[in-house]
Amino acid sequence: MMYWNETDQSDAVGVTDEVVDLVFALDCRQVPVDHAYTLAAALLRVCPWMTEEPLLAIHNIQVAGSQNGWERPAHGTANRLEVSRRTKLKVRAPRERVPELLATLPGTRLDVGNCPVTLGAGKVKLLSQESTLFARYLVAETATPDEHGFLEEMARALAAIDILVRKALCGKTSVLATPRGEILARSLLLADLSAAESLRLQQHGLGPHRLLGCGIFIPHKGIDAVISTG
Repeated sequence: MMYWNETDQSDAVGVTDEVVDLVFALDCRQVPVDHAYTLAAALLRVCPWMTEEPLLAIHNIQVAGSQNGWERPAHGTANRLEVSRRTKLKVRAPRERVPELLATLPGTRLDVGNCPVTLGAGKVKLLSQESTLFARYLVAETATPDEHGFLEEMARALAAIDILVRKALCGKTSVLATPRGEILARSLLLADLSAAESLRLQQHGLGPHRLLGCGIFIPHKGIDAVISTG
């Protein structure tokens, strides 16, 4: 489902390091397809204070999609994703926690769903001013809303942090497994954001379960490309 509202907007802001992405090299062969909970649990054993940081979020580990005869495995914790040397672990963190994470995580060996993962050196990546942002997983407060209800709820949440929805595209529903039950999430693409809005949304995120990779917005190629290939 898509929402479209043409308005003119422009601004210029400087990118700061108030919140950044920390990018760590990975030494591992596989991770579970559904690894959000096990990855968070493994990192929390090393840095338990992460639960106290509302601006901290853990990106899911992303690998290439189905291509060249390889098919992405079905969703589930028993199935595995093959991890290449180029695959990274990303943690979105406030400035105050950056030195500790860069000092603590490199060399750490994690157990992610019975898959050994060793973290390598980390580096800081500033957030983007791109006008189109994408969140793979967003969780609504309302139980299993339809697409229209989901977009309305997200619009209200965005308005609360002074972000106007101009163009929005609601995507597929995903299921994240946790010991307390499954979490239903949807993807969301937002376009025509101002630079200030883009940075604010990346810094603050949206909705609950940030340590499970939910509510994290990243730059995207643009909503027009999605429409043309949809």
